[in-house]
Amino acid sequence: MTHDSSTVGYTVPGMAEKDALEVVELLQKRLHALNDLALTLKHVHWNVVGPHFIAVHTMLDPQVDGVRGMVDDVAERIATLGGSPAGTPGVLVAERSWDDYSVGRADAIAHLGALDLVYTGVVGDHREAIVRTDELDQVTQDMLIAQSGELEQYQWFVRAHLENSDGSLSSAGASTERGAAADATA
Repeated sequence: MTHDSSTVGYTVPGMAEKDALEVVELLQKRLHALNDLALTLKHVHWNVVGPHFIAVHTMLDPQVDGVRGMVDDVAERIATLGGSPAGTPGVLVAERSWDDYSVGRADAIAHLGALDLVYTGVVGDHREAIVRTDELDQVTQDMLIAQSGELEQYQWFVRAHLENSDGSLSSAGASTERGAAADATA
């Protein structure tokens, strides 16, 4: 099941409908990614174990809250532009380009290795959206810039647990969540 975002009934003054449609489509992808990230963070929060449990468990709740706020902001921006934000699980699953988070109950550091890869994808895609909105809609771009700053800080918090004394990441070079999880705990 996919949703139709090919029309807007209106948009903000001074914006062409075709530009609004392009921004709405871009924001819908960000909405899916942020909804997925919020759920993934909560999944990790519930499934961390080991000696770093409490540090990671308590670090993640503010990240969940922050990402949920971003979800709301993106959805409301879609509506402001005349679109209809689709936030149901079925639409997210049908339209996303990534698989479910692949780590279940595991050591906190293993989860952080995998979560670092998740953040790399979300932050990278947010940065691409920033570039794409430069001429289309600087109001949306400003929102995405602010969100990227927060997401990058969250990733830094995750990476602080993965950083070796020489500044390298224990999970560097991993291309899968399970690989990153294994590398982080090796």
